[in-house]
Amino acid sequence: MSVLSGMRVIESSAFVAAPLAGMTLAQMGADVIRVDRPQGGLDAARWPVAANGASLFWAGMNKGKRSIAVDMARPEGIELIAALITAPGPDAGMFLTNLRGRGPLDYPALSARRADLIMVSLIGTRRGEPAVDYTVNPAIGFPMATGPAGLDVPVGHVLPAWDCITGQMLVNTLLAAERHRLRFGQGQLAELSLKDVAAAMLGHLGIIAEVSVNGVDRPRYGNALYGAYGQDFVCADGKRIMVIGLTDRQWRGIVKVTGIGPATDALGLDLSAEGARFQAREAITGLLLPWFAARSSVEVAGLFDAAGLTWGTFRSFAKAVTEDPDLSADNPMFHMVAQPGIGAYLAPGSPVAWSRFDRQPAVPAPQIGQHSEAVLADVLGLGSGEIGRLMDNGVVAQA
Repeated sequence: MSVLSGMRVIESSAFVAAPLAGMTLAQMGADVIRVDRPQGGLDAARWPVAANGASLFWAGMNKGKRSIAVDMARPEGIELIAALITAPGPDAGMFLTNLRGRGPLDYPALSARRADLIMVSLIGTRRGEPAVDYTVNPAIGFPMATGPAGLDVPVGHVLPAWDCITGQMLVNTLLAAERHRLRFGQGQLAELSLKDVAAAMLGHLGIIAEVSVNGVDRPRYGNALYGAYGQDFVCADGKRIMVIGLTDRQWRGIVKVTGIGPATDALGLDLSAEGARFQAREAITGLLLPWFAARSSVEVAGLFDAAGLTWGTFRSFAKAVTEDPDLSADNPMFHMVAQPGIGAYLAPGSPVAWSRFDRQPAVPAPQIGQHSEAVLADVLGLGSGEIGRLMDNGVVAQA
């Protein structure tokens, strides 16, 4: 039993944001049914891939879902998908997609079949133009503020941040629409664009106002924490760590452990304000560099942890996976999964720990079409003869 047990969501999606939203719902207990083409969708072979070509990305984004494989080029296949989306039931009638539906799969056609249909649709820009994280991010300015100070070329971020944020906004949007339906019996189309999510965050973070009010086009500051004190340091053993003095308590802890109090007093500045620490960052870093250079990362870790300071280690992906216990079976979020076509590996379940529900283990992603027969039977109520006919005619495929 999970918090969303009983909810059914039909998903037609590709790449990051919408599949992430569906997986998040599935890991909270919803029955999320992916509609796939028999040959797989646009991201079925997305890197990273295993040695045999199986997509580790696809397996990661679709954990815990069911999959039905339908020939979407055939009218009978489209009719099956529409029937799945609009199937009866108080906890059904929810459609999540980032693949613009047309004709029988657009909102007017689907809502004509089920008036309380909830459809959550992700588009690229508000005008309907195509966009992905790696085009949106350059457009709103972050690559020009990322990287070492003085660099004159943009630096793209490897994390698809807008996709990740948008995926969670899709979850929130669907659950909010379902709450409205439960109260008033009304369905609706909820549409959001990837670029609007990024633009909204630019405003929420104060960056639009920084340009409009202060006339500032924020430059690069390297690894410094903008607006407060935070900096990376290399320790005596060559390991690099990040030290954060965002709050006054964090800052006072750094000063106490490193013993730079008299030297900071000599600067003649009130460093209790985070903005003042940012303005004095170069002088502060100059005071701290010798302290870190004289101590190993192990010694620094012991001193900082004992004082409850905020700091972190720089690692590669591989080192993080092999060294960090939070990315291991020590963390109850992680479980070994046996993924068909790939093998056994550690995968995360939901990060949420509920007080009224047991933490559910991670569930492998389905093979494409793995649940075709079961979905047709238990959602649409089709008999074995009709299911056999659909499969024999190539309308539906079973893994």
